[in-house]
Amino acid sequence: MQKKETNYYAIVIIGILFFVFGFVTWLNGALIQFLKLVCELENDTQAFFVTFAFYIAYFFLAIPSSIILKKTGFKNGMALGLVVIAAGSLIFIPAANARNFGLFLTGLFIQGTGLALLQTASNPYISIVGPIESAAKRISIMGICNKIAGMLSPLILASLILKNATAIETEVSKTTDPVLKAQLLDQLAVKVIPPYIVLAVILVLLAFMIKRSKLPEINIDEDQPLENNTAVVKTSVFQYKHLMLGVLCLFLYVGVEVMAGDAIGAYGRELGIPLDETKFFTTYTLLAMLLGYIIGIICIPKYLSQQNALAVSAILGATFSICVFATGGYTAIIFIALLGLSNALMWPAIFPLAIAGLGKFTKIGSALLIMGIVGGAIFPMLYTVLKDKNIASNHTAFLICMLPAYLYILYYAVRGYSAGKAK
Repeated sequence: MQKKETNYYAIVIIGILFFVFGFVTWLNGALIQFLKLVCELENDTQAFFVTFAFYIAYFFLAIPSSIILKKTGFKNGMALGLVVIAAGSLIFIPAANARNFGLFLTGLFIQGTGLALLQTASNPYISIVGPIESAAKRISIMGICNKIAGMLSPLILASLILKNATAIETEVSKTTDPVLKAQLLDQLAVKVIPPYIVLAVILVLLAFMIKRSKLPEINIDEDQPLENNTAVVKTSVFQYKHLMLGVLCLFLYVGVEVMAGDAIGAYGRELGIPLDETKFFTTYTLLAMLLGYIIGIICIPKYLSQQNALAVSAILGATFSICVFATGGYTAIIFIALLGLSNALMWPAIFPLAIAGLGKFTKIGSALLIMGIVGGAIFPMLYTVLKDKNIASNHTAFLICMLPAYLYILYYAVRGYSAGKAK
């Protein structure tokens, strides 16, 4: 069998898209704390509807995205996704002017819709644009693009909209005049408008660039591959057990990733750390993830197979989660940030392992995996409900969310990825 060559032009284009994913997605960490203040939300459970609205879109739009891609192809589908994200960004203008939390959530849901389309197209594309055994390395390169953007976005947004945040928070809390308080919050709310206008313009320009690019269309709607020289006759994507287990694995992975990246600020606030510090905590997690991706590029597949990298990552994640539970203060925050290191190689490993051998079912299989991103909506809500309703303490609630997830990911790395495959 002739070895498949890597298309480096395509990797550069998809790398730009992964930068966009990261920039838009990791703005949520700063938005949670910003909207809790300007929309006068009562608790973290309400504030974490930011992540819920954003990630729930993946659940509802992933399969429709696969249908759209069948009609548009990868390139046009990616361009359309960028335009949809831009439309969601523009919703922030009326939302900020009215300080309407519902409108903000609507804009976030629309952004998530566009990202569902982009992710459904780009993840299988980067997996199959070169040899499948080095797919995790290519996705690790994409992860670097994603996490560099993710490191920059909360820093940029926080510096623009949460400058002197602790002083503003104190002033608002001390103000007894409702008119003056509303004026202060209105002035703060409109700060979010310029960066999202700029973001929308950049997204539209990128959509035009993708549309006009020479990005090759890859035909994956082919007959299914052979296993042990025997034709695999499968009539439904649901007959692939390793894929179904992979969907659950991705659901759990995204949940713990969002907890480590977006909930780290809320965790710090529960520990009494001021907003001027917690607004930057997401960047620390993403810095650790960046280190993890670099390790992946060096080690996969030369020193580590994709499944072994996933197993090591899961063990590290479980260990760091226990350390968060057992410590407090800034030490606990350091361990939450280190979860970024353990999480880095999970998506690059899970996605190619789960779509391996799907043949003509690759697009719908990818869509099912993208639906698993809804874990990012569920886990933060579970965490905040547990602690805000006094069902569990802050550190116990965190452990309840994280430890079982990492243990299942370890199972998938050891056995689940090969379930149902011919021996």
